[in-house]
Amino acid sequence: MTILNILLQAVTDPGFAKMGAGIGAGLAAIGAGIGIGRIGGSALESIARQPEISGDLRANMIVAAALVEGAAFFAIVVCLLIVFVK
Repeated sequence: MTILNILLQAVTDPGFAKMGAGIGAGLAAIGAGIGIGRIGGSALESIARQPEISGDLRANMIVAAALVEGAAFFAIVVCLLIVFVK
């Protein structure tokens, strides 16, 4: 059996699909947490270095965190669709 056949068999098996969807949703949530944490940490460090730009930096931080969170929600929804469709 080739690798392609093994992957196709794993995709068509509902058990593996649900397991993969659960792992994918978990990784999306962990990745979003790490990303938002890094954004917040970097913003606080920048505000500590230059307090006069805190307003502009806070607005940019909120936009960046929203984009990361939106991507994570999209990934989680795709993973949940895999679970409920099969």
